[in-house]
Amino acid sequence: MREKMKTRPKAFKEMEAFLPNKNGLYLGLVLGNVNVTLLSKQSKFAYKEEYEKFKLYLTFILLLFSFIFYFFVSYRFLDAILNFLLVWYYCTLTVRESILIANGSRIKGWWVFHHYVSAFLSGVMLTWPDGSLYKTFRNQFLAYSLYQSFVQCLQCYYQSGCLYRLRALGQRHNMDLTVEGFQSWMWKGLTFLLPFLFFGHFWQLYNSISLFRMSQLPDCKEWQVLMCGLCFLVLFSGNFFTTVAVVRHKVQSRNPKTNNKHK
Repeated sequence: MREKMKTRPKAFKEMEAFLPNKNGLYLGLVLGNVNVTLLSKQSKFAYKEEYEKFKLYLTFILLLFSFIFYFFVSYRFLDAILNFLLVWYYCTLTVRESILIANGSRIKGWWVFHHYVSAFLSGVMLTWPDGSLYKTFRNQFLAYSLYQSFVQCLQCYYQSGCLYRLRALGQRHNMDLTVEGFQSWMWKGLTFLLPFLFFGHFWQLYNSISLFRMSQLPDCKEWQVLMCGLCFLVLFSGNFFTTVAVVRHKVQSRNPKTNNKHK
């Protein structure tokens, strides 16, 4: 009876996942009062897999565009196409992630919020008029986009394989998602990504400092300079401190096991 009582809460929670849920504020504003609850485990998992493919394919396209625009072409209207693609990509991610969260995905906190910040940053970059200040920052931004897309492709590939193995072992949920950062379940075999992640975080800080300095120039009249600097500072702060907190928590959780082995 005690064993059966332990399994009851899990069974009720699984049943609750298939009941219609009220949409959150964001989905309510975007989609209205539409039921987004998927009615089977297979359809939920299929939607999650489609989300992962969408993110990987678009990241690869952004990588290709950033490479071409950085090395071969230099036209403002082509840069605008890249920025518009970034706005559409991040906005679509936020909608899809909200639907996945409504269907049981456990992505939360900063990993959700930073997509809203990235969408806003891309929109501000899209409205930045062509001029001397934009041209000064252009190559730095394209190089940053190229590097970020490359690291995200690596993360999508390795995190997908890691999640597949952990799901097969019953250690992760079927609706867990890849993220643009470091989480505790990535520790084995993926710590080599940490230097790439921290380098990207500090590049965001460098972008922020560069833009703040640019905003102090006498000929700086574009509001986009200061706003982009603030966005990059928010991205750096969230990414850096979240990654440090996850690594610290993981190290602390491993230390008791190591000490017990020594005893």
